[in-house]
Amino acid sequence: MKSDLPKVLQPLAGAPLLGHVVSRARTLNPSSMHVVYGHGGDAVRAALARENLQWALQAEQLGTGHAVMQAMPNVADDELVLVLYGDVPLIRPDTLKQLIDAAGVKAVSLLTVLLDNPTGYGRIVRNARGAIQKIVEQKDASKAQLKIREGNSGIMAVPAKLLRKWLGQLKNANAQGEYYLTDVIAMAVKDKVKVTPLIAPTVAEVLGVNDKVQLAELEAMHRAERARELMVAGATLADPARIDIRAEVTLGKDVFIDANVLIEGKVSLGDRVRVGPNVVLRDVTIGADSVIHPNSVLEQSELANGCLIGPYARIRPGSKLGANTHVGNFVELKKTVLGEGSKANHLTYLGDAIIGKGVNIGAGTITCNYDGVNKSTTTIEDGAFIGSGNMLVAPVRIGKDATTGAGSTITKDAPEGQLTLSRGKQLTLEGWKRPEKKAK
Repeated sequence: MKSDLPKVLQPLAGAPLLGHVVSRARTLNPSSMHVVYGHGGDAVRAALARENLQWALQAEQLGTGHAVMQAMPNVADDELVLVLYGDVPLIRPDTLKQLIDAAGVKAVSLLTVLLDNPTGYGRIVRNARGAIQKIVEQKDASKAQLKIREGNSGIMAVPAKLLRKWLGQLKNANAQGEYYLTDVIAMAVKDKVKVTPLIAPTVAEVLGVNDKVQLAELEAMHRAERARELMVAGATLADPARIDIRAEVTLGKDVFIDANVLIEGKVSLGDRVRVGPNVVLRDVTIGADSVIHPNSVLEQSELANGCLIGPYARIRPGSKLGANTHVGNFVELKKTVLGEGSKANHLTYLGDAIIGKGVNIGAGTITCNYDGVNKSTTTIEDGAFIGSGNMLVAPVRIGKDATTGAGSTITKDAPEGQLTLSRGKQLTLEGWKRPEKKAK
């Protein structure tokens, strides 16, 4: 990968490759999950420390069969072992479920794939009746076997008791001098254990990553898969090829999403929500009939029904917007409550603020909430009108239906229903001239 980051930690859709494998395997409700790692794998363990995983160190890299051996001491004989790979992130849970259903106490199942170009893959060798006989690795295959299009994904389900026995019989007499896990298939056939092949429904779900080119290809496949899921769920996408979904998304009806939108975390979009181009949504809930105009960024916030956001707005964590609120161009909110029907339409920063219903925030207004050590709250009560260019120095309260004059710096509470303003005296200096640059 030409990277200091271990391969299985390379990011795909914002999460490590191994994280994708773990999350997809988790949907099967396994009794335990074991990760085999090699030297320098401390970063891998640290990255997935929050996952309930068992770790097995493979001190020497002696092949896939040897890798599985390292995990087997912690696996009971009466369990079924599903073998997955940390760099094969797009395997579908439905496919894995079929693979598990095909295995049993005396039955092995194997995931294969049909490839136009199987170079690099072990070949599935079948007999005249179509039954699997063995798997031959690329470097050990004959010319005739190299013509076989059915490749081995390496993913298999095997009863633990039999797997333990076969792993103990593995030999490394092959071109790479490794203990191949794939050799257990020939052992199963020899022991007259049923081997059921399952051909992968799509090539994408068995593809691994060996370089940044393949990583980018899988990223594109993942984007297409997630876009399809959204459309099947009812969303209209302006261009399915230009949307990046790295989130758990819930949708209402008739949602429209324009091009170049990035969705991360957990996102909920209500009925008839419209998301404009170049928008970032991260851990947000957006109520019905809301419109997110272009180039806006929303994260860790809640929007009620009928909100209008942007263009070029930023809604930062901890913000909560009431119904029919407007947050316009170049307006930033941070940890702010904006009450029903309130508006901040232009060039404004509102941080650590509690704003009531029906409030109008004039252009260029700033809540001065931070003194370098402490953050203080600005409270603006229902119906207040904040003039343009106001500096509201927290902690401060603007009363109900109060008005503040344009250009004011408000440092004390403004009483309800009154006009409060503070302005320096305007002067005109007669005869004043601008300084001029001296000729060179």
